[in-house]
Amino acid sequence: MNGYIRNTIRQKIIDSQAARLPEYTRRDIRIPNISGKAVAIIGMRRTGKSTFMRQIMSDKLKQGAPEESILYFSFEDERLADMQPSDLELIVEEFYRLQPHMRDSGKTFFFLDEIQVVKGWELFVRRLLDTENIELYLSGSSSRMLSKEVATSMRGRALETTVYPFSFREYLRHRGMEPAHPPERWNKAERSAIDHELADYLQNGGFPETIGIEEPYRRELLRSYIDVALLLDVIERHNITNPLALRWMVRHLLGNAAGSFSINRFHNDLKSQGLSVAKDTLHAYLGHLEDAFLLHTISVATGSERRRMVNPRKIYPADTSLIPLYERHGKENTGHALETAVYLELARRGYQTSYIRTTSGYEVDFHAQNGNETPELIQVCATLDDPIVRKRETRALHEAAKEFPGATLRLITLTPLRATTLPETISSTQASDWLLNNIKE
Repeated sequence: MNGYIRNTIRQKIIDSQAARLPEYTRRDIRIPNISGKAVAIIGMRRTGKSTFMRQIMSDKLKQGAPEESILYFSFEDERLADMQPSDLELIVEEFYRLQPHMRDSGKTFFFLDEIQVVKGWELFVRRLLDTENIELYLSGSSSRMLSKEVATSMRGRALETTVYPFSFREYLRHRGMEPAHPPERWNKAERSAIDHELADYLQNGGFPETIGIEEPYRRELLRSYIDVALLLDVIERHNITNPLALRWMVRHLLGNAAGSFSINRFHNDLKSQGLSVAKDTLHAYLGHLEDAFLLHTISVATGSERRRMVNPRKIYPADTSLIPLYERHGKENTGHALETAVYLELARRGYQTSYIRTTSGYEVDFHAQNGNETPELIQVCATLDDPIVRKRETRALHEAAKEFPGATLRLITLTPLRATTLPETISSTQASDWLLNNIKE
């Protein structure tokens, strides 16, 4: 068996290094670069983690790394189904047997995709970091171990980088429409085209594989993403004994994007439907869904752990495209889709986010903090043309500012303000401008 595994590994290495790297839409994803640490590439299924690995490989080649110094190795191969931890060393042996000059001549780059299918892989990876001059990248999303757990297993030895569905800028790039200039230099035609694309993006989302797919096939593909994540990454992974309650939760959460979610309230709703589930079980289900990256939650901004625990959490799906799948009234909910897009963009940019509920009862969508930068209070609204809505949103920001002094105040709107005057303390930004504001000349 060892000889069969060795021959398979050797052939995979030869095939990998002979293959040409295809051209992919470039991703704007930060890669941590600290010597002696592996990079764990995590994220929901079908967001493009393996593709991103190949982008990094292409970048290494452009930076002058020899082709023979780079290895991409996927463990999702039926020929490796019986691979044991001791067999992992064969990858190193065969790689350097094929390129013996690389062992002492310079750094090599290993990209190990779905390595978690081999039990006990962690010790092998740690030894690689300690004994070889290797820059190491890991990824995983199979049901045997969620991608986030790849990073957890390497805690202290790996740094995470999360791959989300396409951002709006990546979406435009994929469609060949990325603007060449920052928003303040767009002409009317460019502005109209970008705004039209943003409306499509909020509706259709950024899963790479679904872009350009016609209905109803696009929705069927999206539903398959959810079904696979639920079945493999939640139900089978955690031995869920009440899948009906779990699916009710998913329908409720994805159908209530950008809304608040209370375990107590949902528990009572299930009970009224004749479904008896313990509250602790529902808390666990919510955690499993987050671990699978199917959705994200944020808590209320507070220094009190008790207040954080008793207040509802706000829910955001992995992508805006998942919202229409569970919209119960059959209506487009542009405001919630926009708020979801803003949350996901804040996450991509590395912000820590929470929401604000003031003592006077007003709510602000986001308290966003990025390191030592000045925090921002952000309110998201499709339009502020209605004076009543405008007054409500601006008052909420002013009330929140009393409790979070020093923060900047921002309104993000889908449509530009029309002949309105906001208080000088609040800046207003059109969503397309904000989502693309990191475009450089």
